[in-house]
Amino acid sequence: MATHRRPKPPSRARIATLGMAAGAVSLLPTQSQAAPKPTVDEVRKQVEKLYEEAEAPTEEYNAISEKQEELQREVDGVRDRLALKQQQVNELREKMGPLAAEQYRNGGIDPSVQLFLSGDPDDYLDRAQMLDRTSGRQAEALRAMQGKQRELTQEREAAQTRLKTLEETRAKAGEKKSEVQDKLAEARKLLNSLTAAQRAEMEADQERDDASAGASDSPATYNGPASGRAKAALDFAYAQLGKPYEWGSTGPNSFDCSGLTGASWRAAGVSLPRTVKQQYDAGRKVARSDLQPGDIVYWYNDNQHNGMYVGNGKAIHAPRTGKNIEIVPLDSMPFFAASRP
Repeated sequence: MATHRRPKPPSRARIATLGMAAGAVSLLPTQSQAAPKPTVDEVRKQVEKLYEEAEAPTEEYNAISEKQEELQREVDGVRDRLALKQQQVNELREKMGPLAAEQYRNGGIDPSVQLFLSGDPDDYLDRAQMLDRTSGRQAEALRAMQGKQRELTQEREAAQTRLKTLEETRAKAGEKKSEVQDKLAEARKLLNSLTAAQRAEMEADQERDDASAGASDSPATYNGPASGRAKAALDFAYAQLGKPYEWGSTGPNSFDCSGLTGASWRAAGVSLPRTVKQQYDAGRKVARSDLQPGDIVYWYNDNQHNGMYVGNGKAIHAPRTGKNIEIVPLDSMPFFAASRP
């Protein structure tokens, strides 16, 4: 006769597992709901914010890159001097060779003893004079050898110091480059999330806003009152209208903001430092009320963004990634200061 056993009640652990599974099932519809996509206007604002955030590290990268180039020139110079000193040391070693060999052949016997053993008085005197000259040359060669060897050691130490600094600078430049590229990659990702129609809508909105703000990247020729070098700088800047902004670029096909101001004044025969901060520090400060065409204007602060005043309350600048060199009202951004090269 078969026995009938009552079913074993589920354990607490099994009950908990089943409960979690049931809860997970009940939550699935909620979790599967995708977050709403940002609107075209939201994407545009986020992209503009990322581009603006990339500008400060771009200027830092420019400054570090300039320092890197300077250090590379120093390293190259030290290497050239090091090679020359090594050549001089090698030549002195070759000169020292015969003297050392002569001393070896003489067996290290005291020269006065060798001369005393000579039976010919004339030979004694001749050899004494020769020995005196030889000893003098040897001592002089040794002193020269020691001096060049010290110089060689110093050059080697200088080269090692410069190389270490150069490597550290390269690492910093790499970090800033990555920071900029990350911002730009995030912006591209946002733009790629839009459809073609949405991209067209965003570009139309940008053009409409630029027009209402009085901004234009259309080709134009400077015909204001500037003369001399200021006119030459503005003529160059106007010739770049419509060319794209590109971070870290100084031309000829694209520019960043300080790259444009530097290239414009360089075309006029004036050499400016590379970055916004350096150009601000180098220039003679002028009040806004004293602005003249060709003066460099700075927006936000002394190290973020700059352009050139063109007159009539307007300036030309390389704005940001995604836009072209354009002429804008001076007050399109918060005015900070101005300088005159």
